[in-house]
Amino acid sequence: MISHPEALQKVLATITNFGTEKVALLESVNRILAEDIFADRDFPPFDRVTKDGIAVNSKALENGKTSFKIEAVYAAGSPQGILKDPENCVEIMTGAMLPKNCDSVIMYEDIEIENGIATLQTEVKAKVNIHRQGSDRQSGEKILSKNQRISAIEIGVLATVGKAEVMVKKLPKIAIISTGDELVDVAETPLPHQIRTSNTLSLFAALEQEKITPTLLHIRDEKKVMLQQVENAINNHDVLLLSGGVSKGKFDYLPEILEELKVEKLFHRVLQRPGKPLWFGKQHEKNVTVFSFPGNPNSTFVNFHIYFERWLAASLELETSTSEVILKTDIANNPKITRYLLVKTKAENGQFQAELLNENGSGDLISLANADGVIMLPPEKDFKQGDVVEFIKF
Repeated sequence: MISHPEALQKVLATITNFGTEKVALLESVNRILAEDIFADRDFPPFDRVTKDGIAVNSKALENGKTSFKIEAVYAAGSPQGILKDPENCVEIMTGAMLPKNCDSVIMYEDIEIENGIATLQTEVKAKVNIHRQGSDRQSGEKILSKNQRISAIEIGVLATVGKAEVMVKKLPKIAIISTGDELVDVAETPLPHQIRTSNTLSLFAALEQEKITPTLLHIRDEKKVMLQQVENAINNHDVLLLSGGVSKGKFDYLPEILEELKVEKLFHRVLQRPGKPLWFGKQHEKNVTVFSFPGNPNSTFVNFHIYFERWLAASLELETSTSEVILKTDIANNPKITRYLLVKTKAENGQFQAELLNENGSGDLISLANADGVIMLPPEKDFKQGDVVEFIKF
């Protein structure tokens, strides 16, 4: 058996570049940008009016003028207008181009208009209420960097520079495989010795949040059938996520089958709980990465986040950071293994604190549903209330 740090190091040593692809702008949401994005013109592209009101020449204000004849009205989207007489004004709307010969905008709230004359009602400042051309970004300046996740905010920026198609990182093709004759479909009524499948559906939902739609497979505990279907999955996917079949039971054929299919075992069994039987390997000929999780729900879900999620982020060149929380209770640790404990987190007195959940082993799916994530406790140390520990968010 190896330690958690050794296991994670071996996993991250196999990160894979899946290439890039162009997708339609709205299909790029939550994908990873694969190109730097540059401003195709100044932003804003013109001196933009930021308030509804009148536009004037500041020299008239400096000379003490308080009443202005209205020459014209300009709306957003109109071509640039012009103030012909610097002693006059034009009415102007938010978003419009600042007219020529104007350098100040006075809000409607500060004037009164009667018979085509705008009269100041209060003292105003000159050269305000204008978003100057190029003040946000200048033409050719980098505005988005590759290797960042595209959210609704980035969609707006990409649209502004005319990116109808966006270059993004390709995502891996993933198969989620469950094994075990005790599993039945969600819609079925299980017999006393059966349970409904849940692990694979949890992983499916987690991958959907990454914009990956995986293949779902369930394989009976029959070695010949298992061999054929796992081989087919290797031939058609970049990653296999297996749930169950890697412990020491008589029907846990997966380690043997993976060896027959030339999947190199990089490790099997980790000094951790949950997830001690975790199996990890690589089929080098097909460049397929294999994560084989234990069958218990907590174990599968926790190890998916600790190992696979970090592997995927590293493969997509995403920056990752470690979160920390403050313990609300003392915890006596096991001297030999790394532990992942389910917690509920909340902010108290300006601190991010973690409260342990009472869980009933790695098969306790209900406790998992109440958790925000797990705290990771390294071996050979006791922890006290107020200690800061690593937190992995679900």
